[in-house]
Amino acid sequence: MGTSLLFGLVASTPLIIGSLIGIRFELPKRILAILLAFAAGSLITALAFELFLDAYEHGGLVLAAVGLFAGAVVFTVLSALLDKWAQPGDQDIPADEYEGSPKLDTDAAAQEKKPSSTSARGAAGLALLAAVTLDGVPENVALGVALGEGSGGLALLAAIFVSNLPESLVGSASMRSQGMPKGRILGLWTACAVLLVIAVIIGAGPLSGADPETISLPLAFAAGAVIASLADTLMPEAYEHGGPAVALATAAGFVLAFVLSLM
Repeated sequence: MGTSLLFGLVASTPLIIGSLIGIRFELPKRILAILLAFAAGSLITALAFELFLDAYEHGGLVLAAVGLFAGAVVFTVLSALLDKWAQPGDQDIPADEYEGSPKLDTDAAAQEKKPSSTSARGAAGLALLAAVTLDGVPENVALGVALGEGSGGLALLAAIFVSNLPESLVGSASMRSQGMPKGRILGLWTACAVLLVIAVIIGAGPLSGADPETISLPLAFAAGAVIASLADTLMPEAYEHGGPAVALATAAGFVLAFVLSLM
């Protein structure tokens, strides 16, 4: 119990630290993009060498594949719903609020004022929060199972740690830019952190002696959610504001997490 609680706190505390930094400081978008790309690289390592591989070893290819696609579908649908909720409609922008002549073409003004589709999608802080939660809960359950089985889980802990900080930092900064109150932002990320600590404890306790097939599904589900979040949110958002430099940051995150997995 004590070890699982400690690992859960280590893995989840960066969510709170990152949210505090995101709502307190105005960091350049390029820096945020590079941090997000670094997190993406570390998640690729966790996906390839911890989550899906372990799911395959526990439950076989079919069960692992089913769980992976389930995680990808759930994240994709949830992300699409959040995108639709976050993007304002044209009717929400009164024409008389545009600068210039009253005869200014409304469609042109709306096009100028409306945020880009990429920003409305990838930059939504709630989408990042969903990504952290959907892949974080199974990941932390897997971390707890590794502790319960005595197999360590250091690599997965390191990958979770180095990805949680930039994701919460960028997510909270995005929420703040969208006008969300700082207290609510901190509360959301704190609630997510508490949920992930509980997931580690559950993995190390009730699920530590579960059937291999039972363990396989949450691992594969997390892998699918990670793949979807990388393709739908993390990498597009990182490239939009960071440009080609994010390729090196992604590689650095992958290498660091992989080296830690060998320790």
